[in-house]
Amino acid sequence: MGWGRPVGDWGCTRSSLGEGHGKAPGSCFGAGQDIKGALVFLHPTNFSALQKEEIREILKKKWARWRVLFKEQPIEEIRCYFGEKVALYFAWLGWYTYLLIFAALAGLATVAAGATVFSSSQVSKEICDANNTIMCPLCDQNCSFWVLADTCTYAKVTHMIDNEATVVFAMFMAIWATVFLELWKRERANVATSWDLYGWDEEEEELALQLINNPQHEPRLYQHSYFRSTIVLILALLMIMVLIGIAHALVIYRAVAMALFTQSKVSLLSKHADIIAVMTGAVLHYITIVIMTKVNWHVALFLCDLEKPRTFSQRENNFTVKIFLFQFFTNFSSLIYIAFFLGRINGHPGHYVPQLSPICHPSGCITDLFIQMAVIMVLKQTISNIMEYLIPVMLGEEEEAEDPCKRQWLNNYELNEVNVFSLFNEYLEIVIQYSFTTIFVAAFPLAPLLALINNVIEIHMDAIKMMRLRRRMVPRKAKDIGIWLQVLEAIGILAVIGNGLVIAITSDFIPVQVYKYMYSPCMRENHTSMDCSTGYINNSLSVFHIQDFEPHTKARMAWLGLAATELCCRYRDYRNADDYTYTVQFWHIFAARLAFLILFEHVALCVKLIAAWYIPDVPQKVKNKILTEKHSNLRNELSTNRKTNH
Repeated sequence: MGWGRPVGDWGCTRSSLGEGHGKAPGSCFGAGQDIKGALVFLHPTNFSALQKEEIREILKKKWARWRVLFKEQPIEEIRCYFGEKVALYFAWLGWYTYLLIFAALAGLATVAAGATVFSSSQVSKEICDANNTIMCPLCDQNCSFWVLADTCTYAKVTHMIDNEATVVFAMFMAIWATVFLELWKRERANVATSWDLYGWDEEEEELALQLINNPQHEPRLYQHSYFRSTIVLILALLMIMVLIGIAHALVIYRAVAMALFTQSKVSLLSKHADIIAVMTGAVLHYITIVIMTKVNWHVALFLCDLEKPRTFSQRENNFTVKIFLFQFFTNFSSLIYIAFFLGRINGHPGHYVPQLSPICHPSGCITDLFIQMAVIMVLKQTISNIMEYLIPVMLGEEEEAEDPCKRQWLNNYELNEVNVFSLFNEYLEIVIQYSFTTIFVAAFPLAPLLALINNVIEIHMDAIKMMRLRRRMVPRKAKDIGIWLQVLEAIGILAVIGNGLVIAITSDFIPVQVYKYMYSPCMRENHTSMDCSTGYINNSLSVFHIQDFEPHTKARMAWLGLAATELCCRYRDYRNADDYTYTVQFWHIFAARLAFLILFEHVALCVKLIAAWYIPDVPQKVKNKILTEKHSNLRNELSTNRKTNH
């Protein structure tokens, strides 16, 4: 697979680009050594129509076809036709896709390790054998008692995900995210140097173009308005609160849906009410993502207009931060609730919080998070990609065979329009996917595999859109992927925090370890042949006395015909049976969770820092090349000055 091939090794062939057309070294469009070059770059008139057509045909054959799905991208030809900014996007996407192979293999290994304990896990066995364990209703109204053994399959799936291998995988992904960014920085330095853009200054070139167009032009000076910044901050916080409110509405839907499905006369719905509620909630979450993406877009543009940025690049950076922030809360607010709050702020039987009634399954909350992420990622990568391809097809016909009576520019004009945000949309989509792949990957080890499959298709889908369904983008220079790199670095830090919290809080890894080393039979007697997690489920379920239920719950109990001898039910928590206060074991687990979280995050962050130090951002050969060029320029300048003085 060649998605991650070092793009600096390619070169525009003389046969395709011609010779002697005044191109500067490392530049397809003759851009770059002076002010005039900047104009030539934006208007590449030094390319003949024949040369453009040759490059276009190369891209059609080598890139914009499904049959070349697993072949290397012709990055240099992409650069020659679309400019450096588009070429860098595909170089970055190819590099990310290439490194996803290692993350996907690690995720598959984690799932395979979990599959080995699918039926042999001691915790799962205890749940499957608990035919006489009566569980308390999951809400105060319209919820019935149930038998723990009914959730046998759910427990097996949970412990296939929630095991010791997940901890190792989470640490691996924290390191992987750092290595990916550090290697990309090196690759970017190679690319920018080979394209003679390493020291290119976008602001300086914008000023040069403005002076050429208007010699009397005065630069727009830097300004900062605290009033505008305050207004933008307040409005942004209000928007984030709205997005969190939508996540809370999804939580309420889940509570209502589970109650309705439980009462359904259809046995399939009533038996699997919790799973169906989670899955339908995930679908509803995806629909809200689609709708709110449009809203977020307009709000972010409005806030950028309020700020009145000085330059286009500044406006682009401001917009990027705002839209990513809004999209992050749109995509992850519900996941954050499921991961860190579900089942922890809901109260206990007899005193449930009405708006937060869903609680965790006795085998843990991590499967709920797994289902939610799986549904959202699958829907985003199927429906979104289909619509992304079909909408341009429906809006304009795919380019047909060349009409000799028409010039190519007319054929291109008849395709779908592009704008300054056409490439931005592609970046945003992949960066959000990167967030799913890293932040909660401990709960969904298959996320890198889904991302890998999506990206292989995405690269060629974008190629087909750009070559056959859309007008050609105006070529623009770029020496890196801009502020997206800072966004990716922030996601890398969030990934360490998120995965540490998932293992410490969402997962049952810590409670099981505390039980094994403090409360299990192995600690009381010398049982070398016994699994030290034996008795964990009974230990993790608290007792609730039926007479302590509210009157309406008692009526529900009588209607169900629960035997009078059943004086208590069980629920997932660590509370005393008399006054329902937390037990000492709860505080032991709490302390262990906190200790693990601090240890995991410090170790992961230290490893990230070591990896960042160990892998230099700029390769040695690039540093030496820049040093040699500086030395040569200074020597020439000194030589010129000496001749002038003499």
